[in-house]
Amino acid sequence: MKINELIDNFEIWTTNEERSLLKKLSNPIKISQLSEQDQFKVQTLIRKSLVTKIGMDDPSVVANEKTI
Repeated sequence: MKINELIDNFEIWTTNEERSLLKKLSNPIKISQLSEQDQFKVQTLIRKSLVTKIGMDDPSVVANEKTI
C-alpha cells in the first residue's frame, strides 16, 4: 500500500484567525501596517511556510499561492 493511497489530502493546520488573515494577505502588505497581534500571527504563518516575507527593511508579506 502506498502513502498516497492512505492520505486523501495534505493540509497544514491553521486556526480560524490565521485563515482570515491569510485571506487579507492575498496582496502584499507591509508588516508595519498590521496590528501587533496580526504581526505575531504572521510570524507563525511564516514559520509554517504559508506566508512569504519580502524584503529586509520594512518588509512586506504575502500569502503563498497554494494557501489562498
